[in-house]
Amino acid sequence: MNPPQPPSTASSHASPAAPGGVTVWLTGLPSAGKTTLAHGLAEMLASREVPFQILDGDIMREYLTNDLGFSKEDRDTNVRRIGFVASLLAHQGIIVLCPVISPYRATRAEVRALHDPGRFFEVYIATPVEVCQERDVKGLYARARSGEITGMTGIDDPYEAPLDPELEVAAGTTSVGESVQLIWDALEARLSAC
Repeated sequence: MNPPQPPSTASSHASPAAPGGVTVWLTGLPSAGKTTLAHGLAEMLASREVPFQILDGDIMREYLTNDLGFSKEDRDTNVRRIGFVASLLAHQGIIVLCPVISPYRATRAEVRALHDPGRFFEVYIATPVEVCQERDVKGLYARARSGEITGMTGIDDPYEAPLDPELEVAAGTTSVGESVQLIWDALEARLSAC
């Protein structure tokens, strides 16, 4: 099934893309630090009065995609829906922060294709699984290791790391503040080029 196209391509009546909008797609294993870094970026954007929106994968699952499970097909649909909403907001000049596991490369490529050129900025939060397990506040890794749950990304379901992200952050060895600054610096460079 082909997802609907964002306004730039879905209709000849769509408004031109507003300046400054971009989707910052933070991908990585569960508990890699995606949401923490998104909130750090949000603080920087708010302090500069830059319009932004966080589309957190967990919150979107609760409200936008609560009809989906965790099969590969459902995970792909979840990512596509979030990506579509992100593309609409980015087209309107909003900085969209998307901390979403999004485990499959092909689906992330589909999300990139939904965006106007230059409006998708993939950030791979490259945290080793051992560090993610230590950070696991929800206890998902322990539940997966004990067999209580199956299909856990990074344990018994694959995570396909990006091959050519706009930025890779070693969040396991870099502090939150340093990681946020790395993303901010790269994002500023991207925005000045748009």
